[in-house]
Amino acid sequence: MDGAMPNFARSAFAKASGLSRRTRHYANNAFDRVFRSASLIQAGQTPFETLHTDGLVSLRYYPPLAEDVIELEGLDIPVERRPHKTPVVIVPPLAVNMLIYDLFPQRSLVRFLRAKGFEVYLIDWGMPTRKHTHYNMHTYVAELLPAYLNRVRQHSGEQELSLHGWSMGGMFTLFYSALSKDQHIRNAIVLGSPIDSHASGLMGMMYQRISEVAEVVRTRTGFRIHDLQPHWFHTPGWANTIGFKLTNPIGSVMGYWELVVRLGDREFVRTHATTSAFLDRMVAYPGGIIQDAVVRLWIDNQLSEGEIQIGDDVARLQNVNANLMAVAGDSDTLATPDAARRVMDHVSSSDKTFRVIPGGHMGILAGSKAPHASWLELADWLAERSD
Repeated sequence: MDGAMPNFARSAFAKASGLSRRTRHYANNAFDRVFRSASLIQAGQTPFETLHTDGLVSLRYYPPLAEDVIELEGLDIPVERRPHKTPVVIVPPLAVNMLIYDLFPQRSLVRFLRAKGFEVYLIDWGMPTRKHTHYNMHTYVAELLPAYLNRVRQHSGEQELSLHGWSMGGMFTLFYSALSKDQHIRNAIVLGSPIDSHASGLMGMMYQRISEVAEVVRTRTGFRIHDLQPHWFHTPGWANTIGFKLTNPIGSVMGYWELVVRLGDREFVRTHATTSAFLDRMVAYPGGIIQDAVVRLWIDNQLSEGEIQIGDDVARLQNVNANLMAVAGDSDTLATPDAARRVMDHVSSSDKTFRVIPGGHMGILAGSKAPHASWLELADWLAERSD
């Protein structure tokens, strides 16, 4: 014997070492995902400047990119140095954090729009507390939004603007245009915004039943939800997180099951941590907004008739005449294509487009298919109407 390890022993040792390394790799990924998830998150990496804040709401500006080329889900996008004339203002919905607009370096809407030559601004609604619980539709649509759009105009030097609104942000975009009759809103992009909430599939059927019950209560008792103090309706962020996940409970559970199955895939673990950073950090809804949404959007379904009460005023969608692109997701349960398509019946825009793309409520904005399914078309559509 020359002291060398026998072949069978060498093979067994190699297998054991490999198993040990693989076990350590799984354990490290699991530990990092549970205890060091912040180190895995890829969101929020695009630099921005805060131009103004009132302590709650702030205005972001994304300066030109330093790179010459950015990667977009497998595509190389050259960075355009000559900016389009009309700036883009992103109007987010409430309850979400802003990571959704800069979710991954290769799937960042703000980074993509900047690369495509657009001056990009974003209104961050902040994190409302109970001292903001009286904020309602009028607060956001008739007070905050116009004030911050004026600041965009002052900074950019341009009067004409393009607004990009997803979910409730899309409704804010339409409500503002309808209420203010601002003729300098040149383009409006609206994603996942239900105009006929009673047409939203199973959820729409639920809203119809609630509406019928509410009408009986009103008739017999005279009770109105707006008779109550708004602080009773203040909804904390954790409740919004649960509510959002319950719109697709199977998908939420399967997401964690897939994490277990693919725990050895470091990149998947990073992706899961990044997506969860958005989903698990949702923001509170002010009570006044809940009152207005429950009554005007869900129970009375006012928008299906082309108008909605905003405070003491009425916003009529027929006053919207900006170039319009409306987008719905084919698997969106919150704003089905049937619910979103009704916007085409009410606005006065002569240039209007409606598209149904793959994805659910979040997927149409920032899902893995969104860049190919809508972002490239959106950028071309905007470019033709922004100079």
